[in-house]
Amino acid sequence: MKMGIVQRLCSSWSNVFRLGNRNSYSSFNKSVDPTNPSCSSSSFLTHGIHVFQCPDAVGIVANLSDCIASRGGNILSADVFVPQNKRVFYSRNVFVFDPVMWPRMQMEEDFLRISKTFNAMRSVIRVPALDPKYKIAILVAQQDHCLIDLLHGWQDGRLSVDITCVISNHYRSPENEVIRFLDMHGVPYHYLRTTAENKREEEILELVQNTDFLVLARSMRILSSFFLRSYGKDIINIHHGLLPSFSGSNPSKQAVDAGVKLIGATSHFVTEGLDAGPIIEQMVERVSHRDNLQSYVQKSENLEKQCLTSAIRSYCELRVLPYEKKNTVVF
Repeated sequence: MKMGIVQRLCSSWSNVFRLGNRNSYSSFNKSVDPTNPSCSSSSFLTHGIHVFQCPDAVGIVANLSDCIASRGGNILSADVFVPQNKRVFYSRNVFVFDPVMWPRMQMEEDFLRISKTFNAMRSVIRVPALDPKYKIAILVAQQDHCLIDLLHGWQDGRLSVDITCVISNHYRSPENEVIRFLDMHGVPYHYLRTTAENKREEEILELVQNTDFLVLARSMRILSSFFLRSYGKDIINIHHGLLPSFSGSNPSKQAVDAGVKLIGATSHFVTEGLDAGPIIEQMVERVSHRDNLQSYVQKSENLEKQCLTSAIRSYCELRVLPYEKKNTVVF
C-alpha cells in the first residue's frame, strides 16, 4: 500500500508534498477563496474545480497534476479518498489557471482524455467565473424560515445560484414578506393548492424542467416515484434531527417533554425512501432543562437554516460525491 502511494505522488509532487495521509493533503496554503476568483492576487488568473471518480489505479494523481501543470495551472488544494478494501478513487482539485493559456474547451478535452485512460465514472469541471450559476427552484410549505434564509443568502452572494421560482402549496398574501421580496427581485411565486388525490406533480415538473437541482426548504411533501424518475436530477431536502423518534404533530414539544439534550438537523438527497437519502450535512446543538419550547424551536430552526445552506454550498462547489448506494463523500 505505501509503495502504491509513493508511486502516485513522486512523479509530479515529490518536491511539493511531504505525504502524511493518503486521504487528505493540500498542495499550497494560500489565502484564497476557491469559489471567488476576485480574491486572487493575479487578475488574469481564475479558479477551476475538478472532481474525479474512477477505479483505483497507480498514476491517477500524477496524471491529474501533470494535466494541470502542463497548461500552466497551479494546484491550490487537493483531496483524495480511497475507501479501505475498495478499489475506488475519489479526488477534488482546486487550481488557478490562465483561461487564455488554457481555454475552457481545451480543459474539457484534457480531462476527458484522463477519464478515458482510467475508465472514470465521474469527471466534472467547474469554473465559477466562466460557467453559468446553477439554476434551482425552491419548494416550500407554510414554514418559511429556511426559505427566507436562502433568499437572503442568494441576495448577498453567499449562495451562488439563480433562483428560478418558488413553489408552495400554502397561500401567501401580496403583503407577505416573502412575496414582497420575490416581487422586488423578479422571482415568480407559484401557489399550487394540493390534495391527497392531486399533488399537482405534473405542473411542478413543468415549472422546474429547466433547473439544475431542486431544494425542499421545509416543503413537507412526499414526492412520488413518478416525480423523482421524471425529474431525474438531484433534490436536496432538510429536516429536523428529531426523526424518527418524534414525528407527527408538534415534534418539538414531544422532544421537550421527553427531556432531549441534543437536537440537530439533517440535509440529504431525496430518494424514494422517506427521509432515507444519502446525507450531505448534519449539525447538532445541545439543549438543557433551561430551554423552553420557544427557545428550543428557535435553536432547531437556526440549525435547519445553517445545515441547508451548507449543503447547497457544498453541492455547488462540487464537494459532494455519491459513495456506494446510500453514502456520500463530502470533501
